[in-house]
This record gives sequence, C-alpha cells and structure tokens, in this order.
Amino acid sequence: MTLIKSISGIRGTIGGHTGDTLNPLDIVKFTTAYATFIKGKKIVVGRDGRISGPMVRDVVCGTLVGMGYEVVDIGLATTPTTELAVRWHKSDGGIIITASHNPTQWNALKLLNSEGEFLTAADGAEVLRIAEAEDFDYAPVEQLGRVIFDDTMNQRHVESVLNLRLADVEAIRKRKFRVCADTINSVGGIILPQLFEALGVSYEILNGECTGQFAHNPEPLEKNLQGIMERMRQGGFDLGIVVDPDVDRLAFICEDGRMFGEEYTLVSVADYVLAHDKGNTVSNLSSTRALRDVTEKHGGHYTAAAVGEVNVTTKMKEVGAVIGGEGNGGVIYPESHYGRDALVGITLFLSSLAQKGCTTSELRKTFPDYQIAKNRIDLTPDTDVDAILVKVKEMFAKDSEATVNDIDGVKIDFPTRWVHLRKSNTEPIIRVYSEAQTMEEADELGKRLMQVVYDMQ
Repeated sequence: MTLIKSISGIRGTIGGHTGDTLNPLDIVKFTTAYATFIKGKKIVVGRDGRISGPMVRDVVCGTLVGMGYEVVDIGLATTPTTELAVRWHKSDGGIIITASHNPTQWNALKLLNSEGEFLTAADGAEVLRIAEAEDFDYAPVEQLGRVIFDDTMNQRHVESVLNLRLADVEAIRKRKFRVCADTINSVGGIILPQLFEALGVSYEILNGECTGQFAHNPEPLEKNLQGIMERMRQGGFDLGIVVDPDVDRLAFICEDGRMFGEEYTLVSVADYVLAHDKGNTVSNLSSTRALRDVTEKHGGHYTAAAVGEVNVTTKMKEVGAVIGGEGNGGVIYPESHYGRDALVGITLFLSSLAQKGCTTSELRKTFPDYQIAKNRIDLTPDTDVDAILVKVKEMFAKDSEATVNDIDGVKIDFPTRWVHLRKSNTEPIIRVYSEAQTMEEADELGKRLMQVVYDMQ
C-alpha cells in the first residue's frame, strides 16, 4: 500500500496503517495544514466518482468546518469544474478529491489557490512543512464553519465552454455529429451528456454510470480502450471520446476505430487555435515534438516546461502562450482558465472538424507523424533515482548529437528522436518516454535507457 506526499497534494491507496496509506488521520492532518496555509474563510470541495469519495469528502469537509471555514460542496464534479468553481464562488482555495488516472483503490487531495490553479512548488512545500510540524489550532465552538451545497457548477461549466470565442457552436450543430464516449463510470458520465446536448451532438455513452467501479484501467491509453475502439469499428460514429475519472485528460478515436493518438489531442486543438489566434505554445518535456512543428508552422514559438500542470501553466504565463497543455491529453486554454479541461478540448476539436468539413482520420493525417513509447520502471525501496539520473546524464554528456536537459529528470534530445526519464509525482515509478519516427525506434531507445536503470538496481 502506498502514500505519496508531494508539493501537488497527498495521494495514496485507501485502507491500511496510518502514515503508509491515505486514511482518515492523514487526510485530517493534510487538510488542516492546507487550511492553515490558506488563512481564508471559504474553500470549494469537489470530487470524482471514486468509491472512497464520500468518505474522503466527509473527512475533508468536517476538518474544514473544524477550522472555521465555509465549505462549498459542489458534489460530483470534474477537476476543471472545481477549478472554475473556486473563481466563481470567490473562494480562498479549493480541494479536489480525485486520484485522476490511478486505479480505483487510490484517492488524493489536489490543492488549489484562490485563482482555482494548483499551488506553486513553494506553496506546496510550505503545506507539507505545516503538516509535518502538526502545530494546529482549531476553531472554538462559536466560530465553527459550515457546509453549503451547490449543484449548479456542472451546468455553469458547460455554459462557459459554449461561450468561448473559438467555440463554433453553430458549425458543430450543422454537422450533426454522432459521437461515442467512454466515461469510465465516473463524473464524465454526468457532465458530457450535458455538453453534447448543448452542442446538438447525438451520443452514445459507454460506462456512463457514476459508480466508481471503473470498467477498465482508467488511464486513457490504447491498451485500455479496446471496448470503445471495437464499438467505433462497428460504424455509425464520427468520433470516439475518452476521458479519465476526473475529466482533465482527453483522448480521441477515429471514425474507423483507430486511435487518433493521445499526444495529438493537444496538437490538433492547438492547430485550430493558432489558425485563428497567432501566438506561442507550451507543453511539458514528455510531450510530442508535433506541437513544436505545428506552432512554428503558424509562426509561433514553442517552449517546453517541466512535467506537472503548475509548471506548464507557469511557463505559459511567462511566454504569453495562447494554448498549451500536456501530451497525456491535457488541453489548457487560458481564455477559459489555466487548467486542463476535457470539455474545452472536445468543443474546440469539434469546432475544427466542423469548420474543415473533414473526418477525424483525415484531420489526423494533416499533422506530423511521430510515435511515442511510454514505459515505466517500478521502484524498490532501495532504488537511488538521483544516482540513476546522474549516470544517464553522464552517458550522453559527450555525445555530439545529443542535447541533455535536466530541469525535470533527464531528457536526451537527438535530431530525430528523444528519450525522457523522470520520477513520477503520482506513482512510485520512473517514467521512460521516448519518441521517434517509428514505434520500433522509439521503443528501442526507451528500452536501452531502461536497461541502464535495471543494471543499477
């Protein structure tokens, strides 16, 4: 069983011994530390459909009331909905109860500032320091907080997406799209039908009951999506749509049942945005080069950031990016908010398809074609990750064709390929991503670096 404490929040498996898993005592301590850090009066709380969600919510909300906060419980809501709700309620912060793409036994607390954005590294470190110190003050009885409920945020989120300047709702309605969506038995099954109906899109939902009993591994990767891919192959749909449990990641499937490519979610949306608004883009180091190519085609400048949404959004603000995100299917569109949002991605993608009058597979052929191999190495308690990364860096430091970037793990760039090793912020693993012009070449490069790690363990 696992408990991971990081600057982005606390994440772990449910049940087990205190300090080793995500359990009520650790939830109370971490929530108290966050509330102490915020020093405010109001906090928004939203959760995905996980089985443990009601228990975690009750502990979080009870703790915040004990700290004297007014808690706005928006119920079952996506991560981007909760981020937006913080702004709409003029709250001092927000807590999202979700473990994103992790399996059902996991849950987590993701922490937001008053802008509805993830805490900076410095702020997250301060929350961790307060939690470890355990020097807490709770409110006296006459100053206890309260919980208020607001079930209107999903609809307001949908309305905000429809009102985006580049959301071509009229063109989408004229195309009369038919889509099939896999919502993994979580909150996507609640909000995506509302979006489709507002856009005039006919739809079929797979795994649409918000039970938290995930029908398959919830990470939206091809190996986990055979059900919807087979449904698409049966015909009758223009587009397949897949979201993760908290609906901040987005993957598309072509009308013929082939994957559009998770990495190309951001690429395709960025191409649409840049065709209308010239500007710069940002993605993380583990994302496809195709975004760089598309950005330069439109006359903009591409910048890579360290992995992690807050790192991407910080860099986007620095360079004035008009669109950005992560290659895991996360689209960040500043006109809406600085957070990954599948609803924004879906609407802008459909707007692009509608305006171009093409099929999904035809659109995919218009982009540079790269292949990414995504591997992982499970860590043991004795693994010295820092030593491994130093070794890898030293291996390629004298290679005239290699450019080494160590702002987040180690990334080695070659003229036609790259490989990136980094310790995950969300799981006890090393992620090994590699990209080349063929999957065989990408996988070979990744496996080569993985062997270095195995040799050092």
